[in-house]
Order: sequence, then structure tokens, then C-alpha cells
Amino acid sequence: MKYRCEIEIERPVDEVVRLFDDPENMKKWMPGLESFEPVSGEPGRVGATSRLKFDMNGRKIEMIETITSRNLPEEFSGTYETAGVFNLVQNRFEDIDGGTKWVADNEFRFTSLPMKLMAFFMPGAFKKETMKHLKAFKEFAESAEAAREEEE
Repeated sequence: MKYRCEIEIERPVDEVVRLFDDPENMKKWMPGLESFEPVSGEPGRVGATSRLKFDMNGRKIEMIETITSRNLPEEFSGTYETAGVFNLVQNRFEDIDGGTKWVADNEFRFTSLPMKLMAFFMPGAFKKETMKHLKAFKEFAESAEAAREEEE
């Protein structure tokens, strides 16, 4: 299953990329993220792996992130693997009149029957969840908190 999500952020692309690229900010915009811990390699660099733990309404999810491409702002890509699911995400940040357009291309592959069935019967749920993250990041990036970080 493949789809694209896009959102416009009212901040310059260099500021958006700086906020996106800082692991300390992840909990500020990733709903349910409990922890982000590097496993191998230099965090944020190609080949690095990290463990992300989420609490999704009482359901604990752990996934492994592997950075596959890093050429910001043109591309930041990675894979996210958890039980029965493989997700490839390609992120691009484009300058649009002093603001930023974030384009996220997603490709999901499913290895478990329950996840295959969910993808078949509820494909919109995956795109909705992705958009939830993009909107949360937009709110964070445009917030007073992010502006204060920029001044420091």
C-alpha cells in the first residue's frame, strides 16, 4: 500500500528541518511516543538504527527505525519495522514563499494476516494516522515554544 501526505508549515524550511532533525523534539509532536533510544550507528545518519516505543491508547508498540537516506531538506528517508508491518517513509521539505511544504511518501508492506486485513478493509486509517503526525508537527513548528528554541 502506497500513499502521499502533504502539509504546509508557516516557518522557513531551514527552521523546519532543524526542528524535525532534533530527536529531543520528537515527544513534542509524536503522539504516544514514550521513548526514542539509539541502537546502533550515529543517530540520524544513514545506517543508524533506533528503537521507538509508543503507547497508542493503551496498546504498546515498539518499532525499529533505520535511516536509509539523509540529504536534508531534499530527502530524509527511513524504514520502520514492527510486528507484521514494514513501512518505508520518504520525507521532503520544499521552500514555498518563505514557508515549507512537507511531503511524506509512505509504502507499507504487511507480513501478518491481521495487518493485511486491516490494510485491505481500512486503508484510510494509515493515511489518517500519518496526517495526525504531520499536523502535530506543524502545530509544534509554528508554536511559541519552537520560536523560543530558535532564539536560543
